[in-house]
Amino acid sequence: MSASLKETFERCKKEGRNALVNFITAGYPTIEDTLPILKGMQNAGVDIIELGVPFSDPIADGPTIQAANNVALDNGITVSKCLELVKNARSEGITVPIILMGYYNPILKYGEEKMIKDSAESGANGYIVVDLPPEEAVKFRSTCTKYGLSYVPLVAPATTDERLKVLGGIADSFIYVVSRMGTTGASTEVSKGISELCARVRKFAGDTPLAVGFGVSNREHFLTVGASADGVVIGSKIITLIGQSKPGERGDTAFKFVKSILGEDYEAHAPKTFTNAPLSEFKDTKQVLEELHKYNPKFGDFGGQYVPEALHACLAELEKGFEDAVADPEFWNEFRSLYSYIGRPSSFHRAERLSEYAGGAQIWLKREDLNHTGSHKINNALSQVLIARRLGKTEIIAETGAGQHGVATATACAKFGLNCTVFMGAEDVRRQALNVFRMRILGAKVVAVTNGTQTLRDATSEAFRFWVSHLENTHYVVGSAIGPHPYPTLVRTFQSVIGQETKEQFKELNDGKLPNAVVACVGGGSNSTGMFSPFEKDTEVRMLGVEAGGDGLDTERHSATLTAGIPGVFHGVRTYVLQDDDGQVHDTHSVSAGLDYPGVGPELAFWKSTGRAEFVAATDAQALEGFKLLSQLEGIIPALESSHAIYGGVQLAKTMSKDQHIVINVSGRGDKDVQSVAEILPKLGDRIGWDLRFEDDPSK
Repeated sequence: MSASLKETFERCKKEGRNALVNFITAGYPTIEDTLPILKGMQNAGVDIIELGVPFSDPIADGPTIQAANNVALDNGITVSKCLELVKNARSEGITVPIILMGYYNPILKYGEEKMIKDSAESGANGYIVVDLPPEEAVKFRSTCTKYGLSYVPLVAPATTDERLKVLGGIADSFIYVVSRMGTTGASTEVSKGISELCARVRKFAGDTPLAVGFGVSNREHFLTVGASADGVVIGSKIITLIGQSKPGERGDTAFKFVKSILGEDYEAHAPKTFTNAPLSEFKDTKQVLEELHKYNPKFGDFGGQYVPEALHACLAELEKGFEDAVADPEFWNEFRSLYSYIGRPSSFHRAERLSEYAGGAQIWLKREDLNHTGSHKINNALSQVLIARRLGKTEIIAETGAGQHGVATATACAKFGLNCTVFMGAEDVRRQALNVFRMRILGAKVVAVTNGTQTLRDATSEAFRFWVSHLENTHYVVGSAIGPHPYPTLVRTFQSVIGQETKEQFKELNDGKLPNAVVACVGGGSNSTGMFSPFEKDTEVRMLGVEAGGDGLDTERHSATLTAGIPGVFHGVRTYVLQDDDGQVHDTHSVSAGLDYPGVGPELAFWKSTGRAEFVAATDAQALEGFKLLSQLEGIIPALESSHAIYGGVQLAKTMSKDQHIVINVSGRGDKDVQSVAEILPKLGDRIGWDLRFEDDPSK
């Protein structure tokens, strides 16, 4: 069906104009509105339609398309229903080319080849996959070719020549050129430098048509952009207008908008009929992009860089900065000179009463809660700020859930005189008010994210969106071992000081022996990969990660990604994801804000797949029991995140003999969680026999 796309651009060229490509979100404002909108566009003269397949976490899209995705999903749209809409559109006379545009995880969940086959049978002409890296796009394109579909690559201003060569080589109909760095959205003016950008792309694309999008919203923009391109893409503006229109009038709104772009006198020339493309001879294309990485982006089948093309430049710059830093003895000297500021090496000791309570293995505690700022997060925050300074960045952004990473990043920025902005879900702002105030005391700006579940997941998405629009002077300090390469390797590198110290401290106190097991809580994975990685090759040492079981694994209210999730792509990385049958990411729950996340680091996913590490889940009530045990038996109030590890570690110790040893990483202190515990105890306290409600005023 790439032939019909090529014919469309050729026809527009003969007419002396640019092709108009319109984007709409399937199922928005309602599922029933989609076909009238498509008809309205075709009747007015649109040339190509991009039909957006909604995804729960669209990190490349601005507020307009984000909101449209959420509304469509709330309406019950699914991948299958999107294909059904295309099929119905064809049966009702829609003949213009339709390209399905979306993110990779729903395709992966549906089954890549099955999705392409079913899309072709429904009447789609091709695909745009926002977050598919070039090395995988080559394979995807081959499958599209097999079923007669076109694969339309995306390129951005920062796309390198090497990547342009690959993407230009696999384009078989046209190339979507993103006109500016950032997320989608209508704009009052078009980006500068479009002619230079298009000229650079054409060096590698040859005669392949270019369609330019991002920020186009009116006829003036259409004509300005069209001076350099073969087609112009408009999305956010039409979605806004359709959303503002009344039910029953949305098809007419789409018709009028297209007319306003092409001109009132323009006569539509839609193809008379639509015919499904025949199957073509399938030839598997060999991978033609071999980017050099000092550190492997993959952990077995997991990892990688599944990001919008505009984000690749950010990651490439960071990867180079990280590689240069860790190869520079001066960098390590500067980082280690901060150990006294952090409080390293952190304390390590045996928990005598907790061990006695468990009645089995001897329990040791690695006290990251005693670090400056109260958690392990300061290790990573300081190291990334040092890298940011080497890269000449003056602005720092971070995401945070429980607030500990936000506090650590704000602390590092205060020490080194950098501006700091922290993105935090509005729900987490509420339940972690103390840490919010601490960040503000340190001079940071805290942005409450009101999208989605208003938790760590949404804060991370918003931070990625901001970063891609502010690359020149901004570094994003990711707080966990999540996200696209190099973040999982970078964060693990600087957090591995936890496990390295633990190994040496235990050996010194135990005649050179190693512990029988190490235990850590698991959210994204910063403290667990930091504790586990130095023990990875010591196969006699068990590695136990304890996830957030929330209300229980038999409910939907938990965050136990490795225990209950399946492989997918989320926040730029292939890993385990909590997702539904349609590839949409699940809402999560945990009493602990720092573990309330539906993904996990790819290295942990790899260890699960190989069996090197074991993972269990502790419910909210069990985490509270761990919180109580460490507080009342050892006089240490742990973070609720760490409390999951305490509970899991105690349960493990009970199964072991008294001559064996386990180490639990106490990743953070619990003063930030006292209010949360007070709020949840009336609900969960009876389950663990703990009632702290005051009946009398203790001051009288």
